[in-house]
Amino acid sequence: MTQHDLSLGGPASLAEGDLRLPKPPGVIRQFWARHPWLVDSLIAGFYLLGAVGSSFAQRSGAATTVAGVVVPLALAVLCAVVLLFRRFRPWVVLGIGLASMFALVLVGRDFDFLASLFGLYAVAVYRSTREGWIAYGVLCAVTALAGVTFAALHGNSDVAPLAAPPVNAFIQVVVLALLVVVIAINIGNRRRYLQALIDRAGQLARERDQQAMIATAAERARIAREMHDIVSHSLTVMITLADGSAALTATAPDRSADAMRQVAETGRSALGDMRRMLGVLSEDDDTDAAREPQPGANDLAALVETFRAAGLPVRFRTTGTAPEDTGQQLTVYRIVQEALTNVLRYAPAASTVEVVIGYSPEIVTVTVEDDATVHAPAGQGAGRGLLGIRERVGLYGGTLESGPRASGGWRLHAEFRTLTTEERR
Repeated sequence: MTQHDLSLGGPASLAEGDLRLPKPPGVIRQFWARHPWLVDSLIAGFYLLGAVGSSFAQRSGAATTVAGVVVPLALAVLCAVVLLFRRFRPWVVLGIGLASMFALVLVGRDFDFLASLFGLYAVAVYRSTREGWIAYGVLCAVTALAGVTFAALHGNSDVAPLAAPPVNAFIQVVVLALLVVVIAINIGNRRRYLQALIDRAGQLARERDQQAMIATAAERARIAREMHDIVSHSLTVMITLADGSAALTATAPDRSADAMRQVAETGRSALGDMRRMLGVLSEDDDTDAAREPQPGANDLAALVETFRAAGLPVRFRTTGTAPEDTGQQLTVYRIVQEALTNVLRYAPAASTVEVVIGYSPEIVTVTVEDDATVHAPAGQGAGRGLLGIRERVGLYGGTLESGPRASGGWRLHAEFRTLTTEERR
């Protein structure tokens, strides 16, 4: 039983996901579709009974040779056996049927074409329309050859079981085969069309599930980037301020207290950001999480001030007008945040850190440079920050370069194209 038979006659297969196909009309049709081996066994059994009965009826009361009895019976059994596999090997069934028909012409006066018609039907239904017509041509050629051979051996006597001369018998077989192939091609085309619809529906169901998985993975990556940016930036600033506060406790208690107040303020800000993000992710519609827009170009100055408060000598400069797209503004904000966080973490001894942002109608550039001669080993971090901003920049077809400068220090440069009004829509 093939997968096609399962799809056409029974419920949807597991590969088709949650696709639900309508059942074919009729209890009898459903039964035969679910039991193809039973159908083929009945066909083979009735064929064998008919062939054996016809052979003995034609030879009753007539002197026949051993070959005239044994060969037809053996060929009938062989054809009946191969009929069991007509769905899988239709060309084999047709070939053995035609060979049996020709062999019976040589040993007697039979013209057993029934097995070849079953083979022709199977080729047209289970293969293709083109192969069905090829099989019909082959059947006509072999039938013509058998008719000529019969006429040469037995003259113009009647051909069994058609009770007609060779020419008339040939015409009858060709016409009957034409009817069989036309019916079989129509049935086969309908089966192939239904199977194509089923396969297409299953493919759409799988694509839907895959798109959902891709969207889920993308959303998880986005959330991971946001959480990293919030936690990494806030903790880096808090650790730096706490270290500075501890160092100033004995010599400058007022500055130490100010630093600790900034630590508390940074922690509260980070906690608020995380609550808002987790509130958006919550499935509870009654969550009262505050809703605020994502940071953008207008928040860059406040971001720089937090790093200055942590002791980082940042010089900040922008040119042009920021893009209207909030996603691109968030990308610029996260790039600056990640770059300054890395400077604070790996190059706290830098005497100058310069942030330059250039806005133009075609491109946005962000450059962050420091002059620290010594950087902490890069292995202290997991590398997710740079990977995250590289993905952000890649969403807009941009590039990110990060590495040491020839004159000393570190340079991060990102650029991506500005979205047009049509693209924002």
